[in-house]
Amino acid sequence: MLKGVLLSVFASLLFGVVYFLSTVLYPIQGAGLFGWRTLVTVPFVIAAVFLLKQQQEFLAFLTRLMHEPYLIVILLFNSLNIGAQMWLFLWAPVNGKAIEVSIGYLLMPLVMVLMGRFAFRERMSRVKGVAVIFAALGVFSKIWITGVFSWETAFVCVGYPVYFAVRKHFNILHLSSFLLEMLLMIPISVYFAAQVEMSWVLQQNPFAYEWLALLGLVGGIAFIAYIMASQRIPINILGLLGYLEPFTMLVVSFLIGERLEQDSYILMGCLCVAVFLLISDGMAKTKITAFS
Repeated sequence: MLKGVLLSVFASLLFGVVYFLSTVLYPIQGAGLFGWRTLVTVPFVIAAVFLLKQQQEFLAFLTRLMHEPYLIVILLFNSLNIGAQMWLFLWAPVNGKAIEVSIGYLLMPLVMVLMGRFAFRERMSRVKGVAVIFAALGVFSKIWITGVFSWETAFVCVGYPVYFAVRKHFNILHLSSFLLEMLLMIPISVYFAAQVEMSWVLQQNPFAYEWLALLGLVGGIAFIAYIMASQRIPINILGLLGYLEPFTMLVVSFLIGERLEQDSYILMGCLCVAVFLLISDGMAKTKITAFS
């Protein structure tokens, strides 16, 4: 189990590195960077299928699609959703929105708690309920002070729970469906990548291809490490360790020069309390302290 914990921590740190790498790939950004990231990541997702010996599961899922063709529409929807999230993940750090996206990742588990409670009738402990209340107070304070709530934050904290809820509802919570979602992104990714004038990019950033290769390598290793971790530790512990990623993203945000605006102080404080409550609740239930 300790190996699984270390793999999860390693994956979260690497995802933080991916967040940072988007800033050194300038002038590639936005849709072009999304296209290149997809193209350099897909080979590692395919490699994960073989590394984790999921070939039979992949073939079985293809057979299921033949008998349930409506799932192709579901995969297209999920592919669009996760593709947009990947684009935002790379777009935010180079457009001064890294903190807003990081806050979205902090809010996401709380939204998932609510979705589990109301969409899947999952039980919600009293501690989780208090955590959700703190998060809601933070969000309302942000709206009250500024009159708006960042669309980047909302897109992350709502989009990902919808993505996971759809996967759970249609029983496609496995690597095979994710690989097909990634493969469905290839046509649009090729189009976006082709719009990037690489000769001009190389004049501005002579090591652009090397950085792209590193982006694919780091992102691929992070993905494989996370999948391997999910096979070795309980899902509750995996979820708790997942909180390391948004905090890593926040650190990257500060390192690249962004600062938390005063109108977000209450929101961040409430989120820190909410995350602490969720972690405490999870530790109590999974007895994670047994690792020490």
